[in-house]
Amino acid sequence: MKKLIRIMLLLCMTGILMVGCGKKESTVEEDVTIHIAGLKGPTSMGMVKMIEDKKEVQTGVRYDFAMYTTADEIVPKIVKGEIDIAAIPANLAAVLYQKTEKGITVIDINTLGVLYVVENGTSIQSFADLKGKTIYMTGKGTTPEYALNYLLEKNGLTREDVTVEFKTEATEVASVLQNTENAIGLLPQPFVTVACSQNEALRIALDLTEEWDKVQGEEKSSLVTGVTVVRNEFLEEHPEAVKIFLEEHKASADFVNQNVEEAAAWIESYDIVKAAVATKAIPYCNITCITGKDMKDKLSGYLNSLFEQNKESVGGQLPDEAFYYTK
Repeated sequence: MKKLIRIMLLLCMTGILMVGCGKKESTVEEDVTIHIAGLKGPTSMGMVKMIEDKKEVQTGVRYDFAMYTTADEIVPKIVKGEIDIAAIPANLAAVLYQKTEKGITVIDINTLGVLYVVENGTSIQSFADLKGKTIYMTGKGTTPEYALNYLLEKNGLTREDVTVEFKTEATEVASVLQNTENAIGLLPQPFVTVACSQNEALRIALDLTEEWDKVQGEEKSSLVTGVTVVRNEFLEEHPEAVKIFLEEHKASADFVNQNVEEAAAWIESYDIVKAAVATKAIPYCNITCITGKDMKDKLSGYLNSLFEQNKESVGGQLPDEAFYYTK
């Protein structure tokens, strides 16, 4: 028996025997092509390394990656089965879950908050300083407005305490900031980086992700921008391929955060933003790959905060347990 154990240990050390000898990476026995969709922005930035790595892969799991300008372009392709995995806004995932009769599952959070209060001045040092101010922003009836409302309430303020002027596009907000002294805007990355690089008088006054975390108390939610979803039909047919995707997505997101300049070059090659902008923006984009129970806690709490403001923002009701991939 002792001799047999020694032989097994030797085989483990040489890599010949894999079963039961430490962690094994997920593998697939067949060639699988995953059709992936991403939005032109931070939610796709964390995927660039994995997409690059897969360009030369001839067997196993391959990625067919397509970039879109709006989520409205992605949704019908998911419904039709043309896309297997997609990076989309967090609240849209909840809406799509209801519309597809629970036909998708969230497998990770790919981006935490990308919203920042930007000021042409120095008066805003805390959320309390926003009282009596005018805030220029986009996103009426969407995530930016809900996030602002939530943080105002948590800081003892209401919408009556501030004046909000909505603009159609982020570029319009940036223009107001550029040309108006003491103007205050709520902008997402990478627009924040672009605006600040064009006017040295502009500065980041508040990071809404940090402000969200400050007011959590015993809650575990986070400000979430983007999540990654998979069609359940694909997940059931190719569970190992999905596990490989998650492993490689995590490694890719880590690489982007740790190798900013190299990642920025790839980001420009995919026409997301210019490399110079990406280099400055990546540290502020909160690119991540959060999975399992941590993902569920952060996302469910966030969706609940939206639900309390507007039920339709998450599809009329909160998703059930099956919405979250926690294996």
